[in-house]
Amino acid sequence: MGKDENVIVTVKVPKSLHDELVLRVSEGERSRFIREAIIEKLQKTPRPDKILELEKKIRRLQEEIAQIKRSLADLEILTYDKEINPHIFCIDEIDHKIVDYLLHYRGATTSEISKAIKVNRWLILSRLKRIRSRSEKQLGKPIVEYYSGLRYGKIKAWWINEEIIER
Repeated sequence: MGKDENVIVTVKVPKSLHDELVLRVSEGERSRFIREAIIEKLQKTPRPDKILELEKKIRRLQEEIAQIKRSLADLEILTYDKEINPHIFCIDEIDHKIVDYLLHYRGATTSEISKAIKVNRWLILSRLKRIRSRSEKQLGKPIVEYYSGLRYGKIKAWWINEEIIER
């Protein structure tokens, strides 16, 4: 902070804080003390534009890594030697219950899951889509998949990708 024009700032502080300031800082030094305290605090506080810029860079890197993983998975170069715990893609108890149900029954329709865990079917659907999207971004392959045809006696059901999950 260089030699800028000074402006007057009025601040309301609790009486106890003012009394403490009077005790600790002499009368002619209070303005300088407050100015330096503000400058010191500002130096420790990141600028919003820098944070936004870093967030954009991180998001772009995550997207690029996900694209590389997808490409490697498509080429079957990226293999899943280490099996993945599907619960790492859950954000709350509902997600955990959904994944537990799918792990136990291997697959299920949204209606079946809804009845079992007593949650709205549309919420189940949105959570499954989010789990699929999150896992696909991170792994290049989703841990849950929707299949509209007949599979193991179920039609239009969601299935756990057993290739990449740990049992």
